[in-house]
Amino acid sequence: MSTPAKRRLMRDFKRMQQDPPSGVSASPLPDNVMKWNAVIIGPSETPFEDGTFRLLMQFDEQYPNKPPVVKFISEIFHPNVYASGELCLDILQNRWSPTYDVSSILTSIQSLLNDPNISSPANVEAANLYKDHRSQYVKRVRETVETSWNDESSDEDDDNEEEEEGEDAEM
Repeated sequence: MSTPAKRRLMRDFKRMQQDPPSGVSASPLPDNVMKWNAVIIGPSETPFEDGTFRLLMQFDEQYPNKPPVVKFISEIFHPNVYASGELCLDILQNRWSPTYDVSSILTSIQSLLNDPNISSPANVEAANLYKDHRSQYVKRVRETVETSWNDESSDEDDDNEEEEEGEDAEM
């Protein structure tokens, strides 16, 4: 059954395919358009450069009037990311607008990586290192970048990999 939220998400997906923003990608799960896997590539010339950070986006029927829940599945060390992977980002909370789409959400998160808001930190340790000991902060970020390259952190992904291996065998 098609709902306004599902139709909007399919438009967002079509836009992601036709006009993909640099360094981000996302697509709905094959069996659930309300749940998306996303990847953000760390911006060049930042401590996050070359990282491949995986996220999960969960939409509900109020989308686009209500923002999705977005969280990092990959480990990431950042002042605005909680240990749970959830983000402290104004556009996903008090500054949400229905004009935002999947593409703009992901590009906002990507730009937040190198431009954190340390006045309202989700990770106080990361914020303090960013502010007072930048070289230690960069070292910790680089560790999560390296971890991101071989990140096997969720059971769902293991299931998806098995499906993909099956698809490869069919080709």
